[in-house]
Amino acid sequence: MGTPSATGEVCDPPVIVRRWPCSPRSVAQARHELRVTLKGWGLDGFADAAELVLSELITNAIRHACTPRDRLIETRYERLPDGGLRIEVHDAGDGVPLMQRPSGDDESGRGLALVDALTDRRWGVSSRIGVGKSVWARLGPGQGERGARSYG
Repeated sequence: MGTPSATGEVCDPPVIVRRWPCSPRSVAQARHELRVTLKGWGLDGFADAAELVLSELITNAIRHACTPRDRLIETRYERLPDGGLRIEVHDAGDGVPLMQRPSGDDESGRGLALVDALTDRRWGVSSRIGVGKSVWARLGPGQGERGARSYG
C-alpha cells in the first residue's frame, strides 16, 4: 500500500511532486508540505535538515532562475529504499549553481555551502530534457538529526 502525501494522495513509490509559483511565499508553503510529508513517511528526524536544504534550493531557484515567461518551479521529494531522502528542485533556468566563498561581510552566498554540509556533499545539478535543470540533494539514514544540530 502507498504512503499518503501532505495533500492526502497515495503515492507508491513514495514520491511527491508539486509545482509552485515563483514567489517567496512558496518557500514557506513547500517547507510545510515537506514537514507533513516526512511525518507521514516516518522520517521526522530529517525534518529540520531537510527544511534547511529545501529552503536554500527553492530560494536559489526563485532568485536566479525564474523569468517572466517561466513562473513556476517544481519540487520533488522521494523516500529512498535505504531510509534516506532525496529533495529536488526543478526550474527553467540554464545557469548552474556554484558554491561561493563569501567574505565575512557578504550578506549572501552561503546557501550551497550549507547544503553541502547538511548532505555530506551529496548534491548536484542535472540537466533536464528540453529546458531547465534539477538541483538535487540527498540526506542519508542518520544524517537528519546530526545535520540539524550542526546548524540549528
